[in-house]
Amino acid sequence: MRRSLGVSLLVLAIALGSAVTPAAAQGSEPFPTRAITIVNPFPPGGMADLTGRPLAASMEKVLKQAVVMQNKPGASGAVGMQSVAVAKPDGYTILISVPSMSTVPEVDRLFGRTPTYTPDQFVTIARISAEPCILVVNAEQPWKTLKELLDDVRKRPNEITFSSSGIYGASHVPMEMLLHAAGGLRMRHLPTTGGGPATTAVLGNHAQLWLSPTGVASAHIKSGKLRPLAISGATRHPHFPDIPTLKEQGFDVEYYLWTGLFAPKATPPAALKALREAVKQAADDPAYKSAMEKIQTPVAYQDADDFKAWFEADSARLAVAIKRIGKIEQK
Repeated sequence: MRRSLGVSLLVLAIALGSAVTPAAAQGSEPFPTRAITIVNPFPPGGMADLTGRPLAASMEKVLKQAVVMQNKPGASGAVGMQSVAVAKPDGYTILISVPSMSTVPEVDRLFGRTPTYTPDQFVTIARISAEPCILVVNAEQPWKTLKELLDDVRKRPNEITFSSSGIYGASHVPMEMLLHAAGGLRMRHLPTTGGGPATTAVLGNHAQLWLSPTGVASAHIKSGKLRPLAISGATRHPHFPDIPTLKEQGFDVEYYLWTGLFAPKATPPAALKALREAVKQAADDPAYKSAMEKIQTPVAYQDADDFKAWFEADSARLAVAIKRIGKIEQK
């Protein structure tokens, strides 16, 4: 009888173990069971906003939960990025960002500050786009070519003004790369809080030009309010085939303003898998492709591993540029 009871208990224990183990391995609940927030660390109107909002709508179709974009600007994106770095790593708070993701910590180091966050606090989910920038000037300005603009800059150092999305930001750094390649030219810099405000500054002639994401500038180029002079990619842009690249015009500058999604480092693998699959399907959604076509920004999807390699290589290039720019005291 004792032997029979012992065998019965052993069978019960094995049965219970087999019932509990898969659930424990999968986590306490499926993912997702509630709304997901994508934090955009920049104001509305910039590239992260323009690519992220239609992506969120397409992700909702896959995840069957609300996907909400939340703008949390400040300090060239540091405020929003740091908020995600320290968020609960459960997959419900993720980040959409641009190259500032890597430049902000480099700037902190340049000034001897402890970085507010570091890229190794995140894991990659996917890259969405990798667009060259387009150098645009206010259409009321006289320059018809990049050569005319730079010749004028040489004659009037620190008189002509370019805007950007912020000091050391994703549009400031490539502009400094161009000025360095052109022989160390000097222009006035009007930093703003994002792509939308930077465009507004040029449209209002508070600044005369900026190196803009093509998606942000395209509507204003079509309307005739902005005049394009150069593309920062290795080849001409398919939507602006008549605009020569910087390299074609003799300047060894190649730069892409990408947008990508990140999650806090300790996010569970099951949640990351679900998010990666949702972004992959969303990037292939005809509705999303149509939205990107409207802003003339082709989808340039990369899954987590490929994006991680891209991000690390891009970060290394930008770190060199930040060191060359040196300290700029913010007033």
